[in-house]
Amino acid sequence: MDKIEKELAKLSAKERVWVKEILEKILRKDVRGVEVKKLKARKDIFRIRKGSIRIIYRDNNGAISILAIERRNDNTYAKFG
Repeated sequence: MDKIEKELAKLSAKERVWVKEILEKILRKDVRGVEVKKLKARKDIFRIRKGSIRIIYRDNNGAISILAIERRNDNTYAKFG
């Protein structure tokens, strides 16, 4: 089980539905209707917020990599700065 699957397993069923919908939007490159922000000091890493859940991903010239799916805490963004 990889890191993303472990994080998904920690979420409620309702949260997993939200996350899967958002992941599909990211992969389709159609993120209208979700709150996307570029992380400070990084040109290629973005976060999407849905309640306390954060989806952090890298867009490397169109190649999308999901870096983290987790609940917001004090260390959520530290590893990406």
